[in-house]
Amino acid sequence: MSAAVATPLSSSEVPPSESVREIKHWISGAAVAGQSGRFSDVFHPASGRVQARVPLATDAELNAAVAAAAAAFPSWSNLPPLRRARVMFRFREIFESRIDEVAALLNSEHGKVFSDAKGEATRGLENIEFATGIPQLLKGEFTEQVGTGIDSWSIRQPLGVVAGITPFNFPAMVPLWMFPIALACGNTFVLKPSERDPSVSIVLAEMLKEAGLPDGVFNVVHGDKSAVDAILAHPDIKAVSFVGSTPIAEYVYAEGTKHGKRVQALGGAKNHMIVMPDADLDQAADALVGAAYGSAGERCMAISVAVTVGSETADNLIGKLESRIAELRVGDGARPAAGVPEADLGPLVTKTHLDKVSGYIDLGAAEGAELVVDGRRAALPHGEGFFLGACLFDHVKPEMRIYKEEIFGPVLGVIRVNNFETALKLINDHEFGNGTSLFTRDGDTARDFTHRVQAGMVGINVPIPVPMAFHSFGGWKRSLFGDHSIYGPEGVRFYTRIKTVTARWPTGIRTGVDTTMPTLG
Repeated sequence: MSAAVATPLSSSEVPPSESVREIKHWISGAAVAGQSGRFSDVFHPASGRVQARVPLATDAELNAAVAAAAAAFPSWSNLPPLRRARVMFRFREIFESRIDEVAALLNSEHGKVFSDAKGEATRGLENIEFATGIPQLLKGEFTEQVGTGIDSWSIRQPLGVVAGITPFNFPAMVPLWMFPIALACGNTFVLKPSERDPSVSIVLAEMLKEAGLPDGVFNVVHGDKSAVDAILAHPDIKAVSFVGSTPIAEYVYAEGTKHGKRVQALGGAKNHMIVMPDADLDQAADALVGAAYGSAGERCMAISVAVTVGSETADNLIGKLESRIAELRVGDGARPAAGVPEADLGPLVTKTHLDKVSGYIDLGAAEGAELVVDGRRAALPHGEGFFLGACLFDHVKPEMRIYKEEIFGPVLGVIRVNNFETALKLINDHEFGNGTSLFTRDGDTARDFTHRVQAGMVGINVPIPVPMAFHSFGGWKRSLFGDHSIYGPEGVRFYTRIKTVTARWPTGIRTGVDTTMPTLG
């Protein structure tokens, strides 16, 4: 089949290279210039130009951020939870009032289209809103009279200084999965954002200061692997949250726990959507195109594998996908002027990542999959931007690397199977178990799938089943290392530790020494 052609939109411009700005760290409530002399370029993905450079921290700079957080911890953790919640509420108001600014910055540094960037920011806002309810979430349990004159109760207390290491694909939302809950629980925080799109982290720090957060409670240190290693080894950091690829997640978990830290490390994914013969194929095709190609596929919850049950289902679905892909617009994704259509796909984040994804397309064809739509041949914007159109493979096989590995780009593979059991086994046998979806009209099949599938997040006729902020996000198998999912109730449990108190106030009771195990009753 011939490749579908996408409609191009023009690329936007960035200032000339001589005006490249320098991003700073944020330590103890102030922007701090980097001292290492080492920098990483921050690109404008739609034009390919360098628009900023970010300093890569020294150990001394990380130590300064941790020291600031440690110094701020006693007073911040001793504030009543209600007062911490009020800071989060003011932060929420400021963030919402500036959400378009955040979305524009995400578009500029990451490349995702403006509406998608605003959606990312909105999902982050939900986590701030969840954190404003922290007094209710920190309530413990109380039992009166567990023994004669003895009461017992539990309380949740913060850990101390905690850290977050976040990925390039959600530079606003993923940090907001972490620090609002950590701060509301009474911890202080050090954030190490991705060096590819770090500016949003500094904007968030400025908003927190404006909201009244005391200096030192939240800090941002930019860096590469050396900064990550320093975080994992630092004796004053009690817990680390991480989101990224599975090899790095596994490394972060092993190194962090080796140094006695509590670690939640979210890794990679290969999310499948099963399409049953009874599914509404137009609904399924719409969902697949959105879930596979939104944010140019740079989502850990992107659907990258469609498992079609029956040849007729596959043939009909492929046709519907082709027609929809042909209508996708590829462009810079900047906020469009009134009456101008917005792009559907923006550029990938860097040239290096574009080359990696393009390499997988070559690999899939060499492995024998049928490249139905080659996004490299689509009508793409002119210039040096990191653009790639939507790609579609048919007849993908489980032994192929394009099936086994996370591509993290606008590439969808279709696997054909004969029955539901084979489709389910594919998902359950894969090393990743992040999210999955089933499209069907049959309630029995849906209920059976929900019960037996080996994945942490499940959608029924929902393509991207990312939980709301008052639930928790996390995969199974090699998609999550650690005992706690992220944000929601699991986030509160991760950023606190439980203490149980048993108390008696004797009035004249003198029984003498007793060395037996107390039974209290």
